[in-house]
This record gives sequence, C-alpha cells and structure tokens, in this order.
Amino acid sequence: MGMKKNSYNEYLFVDGYNIINSWDNLRELSKLSLEVAREELIEIMAEYQHFADIKVVIVFDAHMVRGNSGKKEVIKGVDVIYTKEKETADQYIEKILDEIGRVKSVKVATSDWMEQQIVLGRGGTRISARELEVQIDNMKRILSRKKKREKVKNQLLLGGLDEETIMKLSKFTKKNK
Repeated sequence: MGMKKNSYNEYLFVDGYNIINSWDNLRELSKLSLEVAREELIEIMAEYQHFADIKVVIVFDAHMVRGNSGKKEVIKGVDVIYTKEKETADQYIEKILDEIGRVKSVKVATSDWMEQQIVLGRGGTRISARELEVQIDNMKRILSRKKKREKVKNQLLLGGLDEETIMKLSKFTKKNK
C-alpha cells in the first residue's frame, strides 16, 4: 500500500471525468480537447492541494480503454491515476477507501449518486462537484485578498525607507527563504 508514507491527514479523491463534466469551464474545454481539460483540472487541484494542505488524488476512468493496465503519475505533487481496463474510477476509489478510510480523513469529490453512497458506507465523506468548485473559488478569493494586503503593507513599509536599507532588507529576506 504505497500511500501511507506522506504526512497528510486528509485525502481528497477527485473523480476526474465526473468533475470535468460538472464544471462549466472544464466541460467547454473538454469539447475542444479532453487532454487540455484534464491538464486544467490537474493544475487547479495542484494549487488547491498546496494551499489547503490536503492530499489530492485525481482518478480518471480508463476502464473502456482496451488492454489498459492502469497507470499512476505524480504531476505537480498531485497523484493522477488512470484506472485499468474494466476498472471504473468508483471501483478504484472504493478499493483505496477500504485501505485508508478508517485511518485518514477521506473526502471524495463526485456528483455520482451511487459512488456517494459507497463513500459514505466506507467511512469517507462526500463533496459534490459544485461544493468543490465553491471551496476552490473561496480559496482563490482569500489568496488574492492576502496578496493585495501584502502589496499594500510592503508599499507602506518601503515608502519611508532609504534605498540602502531597502537593499539590505531584500538581501536579508532572500537569504531567509
């Protein structure tokens, strides 16, 4: 079971295609290119994982792909799983929930009703595609407010300092990163 070694206490499993089909912007993208829609979802979830400090695992259903043996990639720190032939995203998530469900806090993002029932029965909590979208939007809003505040604070601070002190400060902050 290769998932225990990281320090996250909370997991978020994302049913990739379910989310792509549920979010307007990704659904539109997927009409042009499924690949691009997948990449965009991974991008969004990588940012979410970073700021929410939650382990994100995106599961893409490849059960219709013949001869597919499944694969796992790590992209920008996010686990991206392609299920094997005859295995749906639901089945994969179920299997993993059986392994870690009682140990960790697990959320599954899907709007698939059947899958939601299974998740609840296995000690996980569900979050709908819409709820996830709202959480991500809220996080983005908070981050952009934070950035604006930092910028204002920096301008106020630096306004009263001479060039030499500013240079020293910037060297100091770079060193301590």
